[in-house]
Amino acid sequence: MSDFEPREIRLPDGRMLAYLEGGRRRGHPLVHCHGVPSSSVEAHLTLNASMADELGLRVIVPDRPGIGRSDFQAGRRIVDWPSDVSALAIALSLDSFAVLGSSGGSPYALACAALAPEKVRAVGILGGIAPLEDPLLFAAMSAPLRLMLRLSRWAPPLLRALFSLNLRATRGAGDRTSDRMLASLPEPDRSLMQRPEIRNAFIACFQDACRHGTRGPVLDLGLLAHPWGFDLATVKAPVLLWHGERDRNVPVAHGRYLASVLPSCRATFYTEEAHLSLPLNHGRQILGALAS
Repeated sequence: MSDFEPREIRLPDGRMLAYLEGGRRRGHPLVHCHGVPSSSVEAHLTLNASMADELGLRVIVPDRPGIGRSDFQAGRRIVDWPSDVSALAIALSLDSFAVLGSSGGSPYALACAALAPEKVRAVGILGGIAPLEDPLLFAAMSAPLRLMLRLSRWAPPLLRALFSLNLRATRGAGDRTSDRMLASLPEPDRSLMQRPEIRNAFIACFQDACRHGTRGPVLDLGLLAHPWGFDLATVKAPVLLWHGERDRNVPVAHGRYLASVLPSCRATFYTEEAHLSLPLNHGRQILGALAS
């Protein structure tokens, strides 16, 4: 498959789980856990279906509940996600698979490895967030992100309103919204985001996350501010971790923490890469490592 194609299944509890699929139809399966606030359309930005096909990978990118085209699930927790992924694997006749967690998707990928170890053969963590109970890791986040995380935990209705305002801004303000966004980015992300196709794909991730409203994305963000519900020491699958040292979205302190506590982790840190540039500039290396 030269591009990512939309698909869906019904889960045992009746919810619809939507996903994108690309790469080689009978290749090694890789389940990608998208970032926050984002959705499966992130695949069009940071993954490459043709490259996955060349490398023998079948890439599957599900929307979490209430995100994109997937049905909302009230009261969900991070540790509920492995059940949805396992149901998807059964529907697709996958005996085992690798998982890749990007940014705020890292706890979901690691939860799959911790709670469904018989299914997960390897884990990739790409610019991944670490548990935020550590005050130093929380303090390392940018001030706007710290505010959003606090609101997601203590005042979700207010954050939903802010997300709605931001959604309208991305649809109506054009260049003004883009200029404000670019001003806060480090290089090399700023240069990449000046390319219209990348900027539009980036904005589409947030817009699609809010396809059915903002409660799903706000809940998704809020779960990062709570305990994840599992012990990282129980992740026994091999973990490959990549992190850019210029990353301001998820500072490199998070990647170094994860590398220090995960039992079987091989970490690579890039001095000149940031949050977005890392997957765009090193996609073949990342996908190739997970394919092997």
